[in-house]
Amino acid sequence: MTTQPIDIGIPESERLAIAEGLSRLLADTYTLYLKTHYYHWNVTGPMFNSLHLMFETQYNELALAVDAVAERIRSLGAKAPGTYQAFARLTVIPEDTDAPKAQQMIANLVAGQEAVVRTARSLFPLVDGAQDEATADLLTQRIQLHEKTAWMLRSLLE
Repeated sequence: MTTQPIDIGIPESERLAIAEGLSRLLADTYTLYLKTHYYHWNVTGPMFNSLHLMFETQYNELALAVDAVAERIRSLGAKAPGTYQAFARLTVIPEDTDAPKAQQMIANLVAGQEAVVRTARSLFPLVDGAQDEATADLLTQRIQLHEKTAWMLRSLLE
């Protein structure tokens, strides 16, 4: 059985390059999801309740984002990465070896949110050159959300 060629107005080489970039975004998003969920389970201290609930809201949003990014990769005709090994190779977000104190959790999540923004922003030259408005729209939405979340987390560190 042969597959139907994809003809969405973006040449295959550009589609695959965009999908490769989105795979890095997916890895960063999933790694940040895991980190945020881990912190949700393990946060302690006087800010426990507010941080526990905030982290839950954040990891739920990240779970939806993972799906949106993966589906865009598939729409471009590529396979979305989905293993820990692939995500570890593609992400720039470091893994924790133990549960830090609450303030360090917040600082780590700020760094993670900002890393996702940088990864998303780095794709714009390629996406714009291919006139891939759908991916540009996804990236813009992701950047806006991650920048806002980083700001909210950063405000807790003052």
